Amino acid sequence: MNKVCSLDAALGRVKPGDTVMVGGFGVPGTPFTLLNGLLQGGVNELTVVKNEANEDHMGISKLIEAGLVRKIITTHLGLNKTVIGMMNRGEVEVEFYPQGILAEKIRAGGAGLFGLLTDIGMDTELLSSTKQTMWFEGRELIVESAIKADVALVHAAKADRFGNLVYAKSAMNFNPIMATAATTVIAEVEELVEIGDLEPEHVHTPGAFVDHVVLLEELSEEYGILEHHII
Repeated sequence: MNKVCSLDAALGRVKPGDTVMVGGFGVPGTPFTLLNGLLQGGVNELTVVKNEANEDHMGISKLIEAGLVRKIITTHLGLNKTVIGMMNRGEVEVEFYPQGILAEKIRAGGAGLFGLLTDIGMDTELLSSTKQTMWFEGRELIVESAIKADVALVHAAKADRFGNLVYAKSAMNFNPIMATAATTVIAEVEELVEIGDLEPEHVHTPGAFVDHVVLLEELSEEYGILEHHII
């Protein structure tokens, strides 16, 4: 099966109101080309799940600044003054989780679970009136529901035509778990090889989880190391 297709054909699966998971931890692993295509398509009312909002005027921040995102589920916005301002003005809804909890909620969604139990946030402001708790093994714990999505957008270093994905270095962050927790998975890849060219033990996301593969023609400047991050 050949899952390679054009950017427009792949992003045609994203509809207004969808929940979209976006891989990446800062720049590494963020699918900037897919996000730029989504921006051009103008699909709105999105709920975006991402570790952070990237920095001002790049990545998912472009979608948020363009008013295409209704809600972001994330761990922090500390690198993005623009989105913080939008949150404070009520222009975008933000739902925060500790980073490990967000990862586990996605992992639970991908495993077919309904949720998980944790003591993270007990006796703090994180335990809002909307949080359910339950007693388990003599302790009161928070019930965190699993997160699933309509679409996941991920970036991989290499793929074959069936969609077996290989991530590079620190780009292997949220991408593997998000690829298991979405109905449709779209992967942008830097290199495409034929089926059978990847050693099975080198595959991080099996092609069974991937619906569409988009080969990048080039890597834009967004994929590079940010100058102010250089020590």
